[in-house]
Amino acid sequence: MIRYIIKKLRQSIFILLGVISLIFILFNIIPADPARMIAGQHASIESLNNIREELGLNNPPLKRYLHYLNDISPISYHSNNADSYFYYNEDKYGGNTLLSSSNSCIVLKSPYLGKSFQTQQSVSSIIGKTLPNTIVLAITSILIASILGIIAGIFAAIFKDSLYDKISLLLSATGMSLPSFFAAILIGWIFAIMMGRFTGLNLTGNLYEIDNLSGESFINLKNLILPAITLGIRPLAIILQLTRNSLLDVLSQDYIRTAKAKGLTFTKIILHHALKNALNPVITAISGWFASLMAGVIFVEYIFGWKGLGTIIVNALNQQDMPLVTGCIITISIMFIITNIIVDITYSLLDPRIKQYENS
Repeated sequence: MIRYIIKKLRQSIFILLGVISLIFILFNIIPADPARMIAGQHASIESLNNIREELGLNNPPLKRYLHYLNDISPISYHSNNADSYFYYNEDKYGGNTLLSSSNSCIVLKSPYLGKSFQTQQSVSSIIGKTLPNTIVLAITSILIASILGIIAGIFAAIFKDSLYDKISLLLSATGMSLPSFFAAILIGWIFAIMMGRFTGLNLTGNLYEIDNLSGESFINLKNLILPAITLGIRPLAIILQLTRNSLLDVLSQDYIRTAKAKGLTFTKIILHHALKNALNPVITAISGWFASLMAGVIFVEYIFGWKGLGTIIVNALNQQDMPLVTGCIITISIMFIITNIIVDITYSLLDPRIKQYENS
């Protein structure tokens, strides 16, 4: 198992390196001047040159790429020369020195993602404020999808070929083919605009809101309903079909027929025998879908005005704030990779054949 985990971690490092490299290449071919974005359109040539020198924009692309990798790496190399591009500024990077010589040092630190071009705030601090909102939205949506999908799938299997079964399969197919951005617009228009008077739901809102009288922040869970349901539609459809098909397969097994022959009630057979085995593939699918939710969260958050990573990415792209976009994408990539590693380990524990196949 340890060798299997190490192998997955090694593969994940190469995947993350590929994502970082692709982002760096794409953002360096965009015809935008970071110095002018920071200083403004009416800045002097001298101010622009100073900013370019400070950001290292005058250096060759390869040198800037290596410097960026060094910045985001938790273990980084730095020069002790104050004029060097790789100089270790303790106020900037923080961390602790592991090894040091007269010319250079090795530092253990938090990944440095730079500063926003627009606000000059640390990218890490901006992500730290918005990431919990995205995680809350993703967890809530997968919980809604799991609970409703499993319950609906159980009834679809019990009442196979009934009108309920056919309607649930039709809705499931519709949910799987419905893009997240279209579902967000449709659900927001119906429940927040058309029926807002009855539902009391708003089209836009955040997890934390400010009370107009006291000025204190409070949690408004009502704003979580529409984006969570929208984001959970596709995994709900998958879980419904998977639960139905898995339960039907289990109900056709010999030990179920034996339980029926012993006189056990149908409810006891479902709850105590069939459901336990039928939910194994469903549980692994749920964990896998949690990572996939990060792809749709960008559109859903932006449409519903939810202050998470998705909204930050869209706004940063509109303003060509490259450090902020890069930091958000790297954060989402890391979350995706970590979740997939957990899913792979879960798969290997439930089915040892997968681990054997990977090691072969």
